[in-house]
Amino acid sequence: MVQSETIQVSGIRCERCVGRLAGALRGHEGIEQATANLMGQVQLSWDDEQTNREAIVASLARAGFHPVES
Repeated sequence: MVQSETIQVSGIRCERCVGRLAGALRGHEGIEQATANLMGQVQLSWDDEQTNREAIVASLARAGFHPVES
C-alpha cells in the first residue's frame, strides 16, 4: 500500500541542498515520489511493503537533513 506524508526537515538552505536531498533518496527502494522545497518540506510517497518512514528518515539524516518535530 502506498503511504504519503510531508516531512519538515532542517538543513535545506539552497537549491543545491534540495539536489543533495534528492540524491539521498535516489535509489532508496520503495519510494514512489519525492519532492522538496526551500522551506524544508519534503513530500513523499512510498510503498510500505518495500520501505517505511523510519528507513526514509534515516536516509535523510545520513545526508544531514533532520526532521523538525512540529
